[in-house]
Amino acid sequence: MANQLDEFTGPTMEEGKDINVIAKQLPVKVGVGSLIFEIILWVLGIIPGIVFLIMKIKAGTYLRQLEQKLQRDASQIDNYLENRVVVLSNLVGLVNKAVELDKSTFIEIAAKRSGIINDEQRNELAGQVDTLNTRLNMTFENYPDLKAHQEIADAIQQNSYLQKEITAAREIYNDSVLTWNKEIQIWPTKMIVAAKQGYTTRIPFIASKETKEKAREVFF
Repeated sequence: MANQLDEFTGPTMEEGKDINVIAKQLPVKVGVGSLIFEIILWVLGIIPGIVFLIMKIKAGTYLRQLEQKLQRDASQIDNYLENRVVVLSNLVGLVNKAVELDKSTFIEIAAKRSGIINDEQRNELAGQVDTLNTRLNMTFENYPDLKAHQEIADAIQQNSYLQKEITAAREIYNDSVLTWNKEIQIWPTKMIVAAKQGYTTRIPFIASKETKEKAREVFF
């Protein structure tokens, strides 16, 4: 029997395909079969029922702990984003002393950088920060002498460092999201608990439109 997927004979897609993250939370649902399964355990005897009850309690504890880890990982991203906004705001101030810069993007992100934010708002804020960073880079291209100022050079270095830290923190967060999305689908124990608690899948951190467009540019 021939290979069902043959990379030599195709069909192939020379133009490639752009992949996007689906920003949708899916609720965990279990059918009537899960209810019947639990009833059968109690019918078989009190011991199987109690054992499964203990397993569900442990599963609930595990999922709550995992949720706390997700919050901690998300908070780490928020901290770096907050610091990066501060650095970029200082950079905007320094640049404005020499060049009048459009402040609309900074004002927009500054208004949203305080308080608790959800996954969608976190992605939106990161995208706005990337937009501001791009505007600053365009300014530096038009006025290369600005980089000679020590304060500006220091701020650029701090911004670059924080950008790398955000990337690393996003990787950790996305790993936790992957673990969460897998664990809540494990039947019977975790999936039944997740369904009863109303848990949903989580959305991984998504690269901003600005970043994806930048990645397509020719650098050399």
